[in-house]
Amino acid sequence: MKISYKWLKDYINTDLTPQQLEEVLTQTGLEVGGIEEVESIKGGLRGLLIGEVLTCEKHPNSDHLSKTTVDVGTGNVLPIVCGAPNVAAGQKVVVATVGTTLYNGNDEFVIKRAKIRGEESQGMICAEDEIGVGENHDGIMVLPEDSVVGTPASEFFKVESDFAIEIDLTPNRIDGASHIGVARDLAAYLKQEKDISYTKPSVDAFKVDDHSLELPVEVVNPEACPRYSGVTISGIEIKKSPDWFQNRLKAIGLSPINNVVDITNYVLFETGQPLHAFDAEEIAGNRVIVKTMSSGSKFVTLDDVERELHEDDLMICNAEEGMCIGGVFGGIKSGVKESTTSVFLESACFDPVFIRKTARRHGLNTDASFRFERGTDPNGVIYALKRAAMLIKEIAGGKISSEIVDIYPEPIEDFKVEVSYANIKRLIGKDLGAERIKLILEGLEIKIDEETETGLSLSVPPYRVDVKREADVIEEILRIYGYNNIEIPSLVNASLQYSPLHDPVKIRRVMAETLTAQGFNEIWSNSLTKASYYENGETFKDKHSVKLFNPLSNDLGVMRQTLLFGGLEAIAYNANRQNADLRLYEFGNCYFLNGLKLKEDVMKNFREEEHLGIFISGQKEKESWTVAQSESTFFQLKSYAESLLTKMGLKADKLATEGLSNELISEGIVLSTKNGNKKVAEIGIVHPKLRKQFDIENSVFYADLSMDNIILEQKNNKTLFSELSKYPEVRRDLALLLNKDVQFGQIRDLAFKVEKKLLRSVDLFDVYEGKGVPEGKKSYAVSFTLRDDDKTLKDKQIDKIMQKLIFQFDKELDAKLR
Repeated sequence: MKISYKWLKDYINTDLTPQQLEEVLTQTGLEVGGIEEVESIKGGLRGLLIGEVLTCEKHPNSDHLSKTTVDVGTGNVLPIVCGAPNVAAGQKVVVATVGTTLYNGNDEFVIKRAKIRGEESQGMICAEDEIGVGENHDGIMVLPEDSVVGTPASEFFKVESDFAIEIDLTPNRIDGASHIGVARDLAAYLKQEKDISYTKPSVDAFKVDDHSLELPVEVVNPEACPRYSGVTISGIEIKKSPDWFQNRLKAIGLSPINNVVDITNYVLFETGQPLHAFDAEEIAGNRVIVKTMSSGSKFVTLDDVERELHEDDLMICNAEEGMCIGGVFGGIKSGVKESTTSVFLESACFDPVFIRKTARRHGLNTDASFRFERGTDPNGVIYALKRAAMLIKEIAGGKISSEIVDIYPEPIEDFKVEVSYANIKRLIGKDLGAERIKLILEGLEIKIDEETETGLSLSVPPYRVDVKREADVIEEILRIYGYNNIEIPSLVNASLQYSPLHDPVKIRRVMAETLTAQGFNEIWSNSLTKASYYENGETFKDKHSVKLFNPLSNDLGVMRQTLLFGGLEAIAYNANRQNADLRLYEFGNCYFLNGLKLKEDVMKNFREEEHLGIFISGQKEKESWTVAQSESTFFQLKSYAESLLTKMGLKADKLATEGLSNELISEGIVLSTKNGNKKVAEIGIVHPKLRKQFDIENSVFYADLSMDNIILEQKNNKTLFSELSKYPEVRRDLALLLNKDVQFGQIRDLAFKVEKKLLRSVDLFDVYEGKGVPEGKKSYAVSFTLRDDDKTLKDKQIDKIMQKLIFQFDKELDAKLR
């Protein structure tokens, strides 16, 4: 959300610079994301001067160009070649001198000294659209005769400069989504040092001119619309807003439309209260009805899209049809047009849940829905309505032609909160003193109903939807006082505690450091994800998804069952930004619905697991003259995953291997513990169909490690140390011809079963299929490392072991020596 620096100063008298303001607002919880200088005309018309055309004659080498000489008040007469048909001697014009930058949207070009068809040109005589003061391009812009030569164009056109302050508004701080809201926080902070307050424009002069256009209003669904008010204004003229008004809107990134629509937007960003103006002539039956419509009803919105309504979509209707999706988006018929002469101005308070669900159903996100979804001020409805009506009278003319209709059957009360001085001191860590606390609360418009020696009884206004508990009030006090003003204690009191033998935090840190050292980057994905990922899934079924009752959007409708989809989103995001060579990892919880429906112990209906996801994609190494580039492979990822497991004490001899293939992983392996048969890792190649779904071109390799099982195995793992052997190792290699379905893990497991004492390692160093190998067979080249820690091995002993291995390979795996 953007705030205009100049606009903000209408409500609070402060000499803080934009940079100082940034520091204060960030400290008080309205974090500033950036400050940008903005001008009412892009470029500020720098380098442009008011000039007078002294002479104008036909260009000797062109039928459509003119040779002119122009006085721009600098003492030098400039020769300028001009292509405009209306240029003539004696005109006062706008001249872009050499070096001036002109803008056309996002494009820009610099005026240079040039020769045009053989004639020198030292500038450019400008049209309206070329300098951004209009849209006309029929010819150059001719100024009044009394225009003063040499006047900077920025001064002539009264270019305004401002600063747009970008506030990264958090969901709980919707009270700060307006200039007055920011001014209120700023005043509360500054009030601690000097007597300062913010002021709102007065609406005391509001009065009803006549009753020529009274429109009755009926609210059928008060649970969805706690308060609805409106008033009519007749005899208005739709036209452009004044320049000063347009500049205010442009400063915060809004495009002016017409005076009435601009006023509703102005008041929205001034007060935080959304408004809507209906063309009164389009209100059939001269009645306004707030209600829901039957499911399946068709409605065309302002963007000319026909939408199918849900039975819970709140609509603003006339006597015959819907006019507006309440609090979200207007209808195509009811909007203000050039022919509009009278309007019904709406100001309301809608239930946040109704608005949020409707906005998500229709994929609409507007400035109005943004505020209604988070909760607007029910007590600010009438003020905003009067403010907008008075501005319409001032800018668009007309008269207020009805009494204000205000339907508010059950007024929303202030939140009652008890807060004690002792708890304020305990949570803040500092005694602020009762007077300062009361001063801060006064600045935040939190009323003190009663004060005792121990604390305060407070009434919190309903626009502060996030302040309902004692802790919330204390947080408000702290942020206004200033987090930076709380001194760091010089003494830390703590009791000695010993962490458990196998600390999960330490295990995660060791694993993360290992991966980071190998060139991986850690990512964090949202645990809320798309429900569509699990629809029609076999590995992760939709019936096991933990679904949200009231999701913020369709993309955040369920809790994730796997880290795979979040990782693929990150890979696609990076690949689309020319960063396709990736090594990523993520620690995160996954969530499952068990399918039970226990009421006495609801938590048993759900299951939560911690996983580590590892991803590699793209090139194995960065481009370099020392290393030939090659694609990442499954075995590269397998080595990373196995090194982690080994570091955690889960060596290959403790793991069983089986194949893996499903709709997510085209090929891979599953590693499980042999003793407890607990799955510790899945390693595989992401299925091409799934990659296509995420628009990823490169192969992606994914490992999913079960942190719960790894931590559990750590508890049972004992780290043993042994003296380095002084006797040499012996290596023997075998080339085995096997059936294609035999995996290396079977060979390794069988070898350790045959020789438990002297066999130290079994490794695969070559796989071959092709010429010379029978159909349905493959060749494995396997190395076996033997060592006796008590004596040097002899050839006879080694040969005996190898013969036993060959015999068992033949017997169990039908393996033949090549």
